[in-house]
Amino acid sequence: MEPLPLKDIHLPDSVAFWPPAPGWWLLAVLLPLLIFLCRYFCKRIRRQTAVKTAGKLLLALRRDGGADARQTLVALSALLRRVAISTAPRSDAASLRGEAWLSYLDQSLPDAPFSQGPGRCLADGHYRQTPPADTELEALFELCERWLKQQAKKR
Repeated sequence: MEPLPLKDIHLPDSVAFWPPAPGWWLLAVLLPLLIFLCRYFCKRIRRQTAVKTAGKLLLALRRDGGADARQTLVALSALLRRVAISTAPRSDAASLRGEAWLSYLDQSLPDAPFSQGPGRCLADGHYRQTPPADTELEALFELCERWLKQQAKKR
């Protein structure tokens, strides 16, 4: 018997690196988009949560009107600072004091009520000899509500 004329085994060509499969192209487009959307919605949720919580705390401070006026003023200032740090980059609001803090608060309101209006007592109210009057505190509460509403509208 004569051996059969068989050909040797032919191996397939190796898989090329380029061009990638369509799934890789899709992943390359969708992954950055997904990262961007996640970051955007996380910031938005954090901002909304901070503003809602601050609104509730402001309402609680307003209801607790029998407390010491200086303590209320300190609590309002701390509340605004916490909201500012939560809604803006920490480096923009965390280290501000005095006039710089008031001008930062004025940025979102058109008539500069913090540096030239009832919000002025936030800079030096807790150092005054006499506590702020009830009318001053009521105007300050209204101003803080306006500021919080502006923070909720920001994108």
